[in-house]
Amino acid sequence: MEHDSDILIVGGGLNGPALALALAQSGFTVTVVDSLPQTARKNAAFDGRAYALALSSVRLLRAIGIWNRVADHSQPMLDIKVSDGRAGEGPSPFFMHFDHAEIEEGPMGYMLEDRYLRRAFLDAMQETPGITQIRDTVTGQQVDAQGVRVTLASGKTLAARLLVGSDGRASGTAQRAGIQRTGWGYGQTALVAAIEHELPHHGVAHQFFMPPGPLAILPLPGNVSSIVWSESDATAARFAALSDADFMQVLRPRFGDFLGQIKLKGKRFTYPLNLTLANSFVAERVALIGDAAHGMHPIAGQGLNAGLRDVAALTQVLNEARQRGEDISAPDVLARYQQWRRFDTATLAVVTDLTNKLFSNDNPLLRLGRDLGMGAINAIPKLRRGFIREAAGLTGDLPDLMKR
Repeated sequence: MEHDSDILIVGGGLNGPALALALAQSGFTVTVVDSLPQTARKNAAFDGRAYALALSSVRLLRAIGIWNRVADHSQPMLDIKVSDGRAGEGPSPFFMHFDHAEIEEGPMGYMLEDRYLRRAFLDAMQETPGITQIRDTVTGQQVDAQGVRVTLASGKTLAARLLVGSDGRASGTAQRAGIQRTGWGYGQTALVAAIEHELPHHGVAHQFFMPPGPLAILPLPGNVSSIVWSESDATAARFAALSDADFMQVLRPRFGDFLGQIKLKGKRFTYPLNLTLANSFVAERVALIGDAAHGMHPIAGQGLNAGLRDVAALTQVLNEARQRGEDISAPDVLARYQQWRRFDTATLAVVTDLTNKLFSNDNPLLRLGRDLGMGAINAIPKLRRGFIREAAGLTGDLPDLMKR
């Protein structure tokens, strides 16, 4: 089989381009197939959607030449405050406060709007030799002893040594490879929007747990914050249908007045929440990254961070295999990637799932237990620093691209 490139990536969201850049800068040739037109990805206006990038993810973005393109648009997360309570009643006196000054590395992470990150990836891919971008949809894939071949909706075929699925939670790449999934819905929907406020946020991120679901208030540049507000499906559908003015009326008692007067900035979005984990991250000449491999509750803001760790780990595994003269898509090579990432992501998925179940209820005994637990963690410096390092993505077996 004559190969068009070493690696073919299906999916042009965020993880796919990150992997393409990391691999191309390592000397691999890469083709990225994206079904969404480039203009739709590149010309996005402000919409409030943003990511909480852990420090380890920022290191990766810096290593592949993305961070210098977006740093001026980012907002450092200096503190994280976690509390529990009911809408309109304020938080419990027991809480957790994580201060970045307790670790040596600096801010735990940065907030960055989706529009800046996507545009930076597109520009960088266009400027990087070894990357070919194709706007099309994959309709079929075949594997043989020499490599993998995909068929596009246009009728064109592409061949590569390795196929990487970065095509989301309903990954066609995974389905065509026969990879099954395990997961369930939460009966919750996330309401996402940007909020302007009267007072400065000082780089503090807030996670307020309420019985129907958590409300995250995440700092953006200026007096603006992004909110990710989880409610039951029925309640979220009712709130999403409200006018902007009525939506703000139901948000205010949950948001509180600690940032002064608030008002909506930009559009509102809704996302159904579920857990989905691929039963295998690899198949014959196929690897999965990002949401194609694992989709979890946004309760800890780790979705994109977990995907970028996949990117860094797969890049390192493929680099080391090539240096040893191995076939980069051999089963034992891909098994190293799976061994590195699947346990970690499964553990993270379970932790986020249990945290959501623990906090998304109004059981008085559970409420007492979790409040006392938060108070205890906050009172013990060693435990507190452990949580801070976890939030910064500095724990576990870090790939080389996340150590710099």
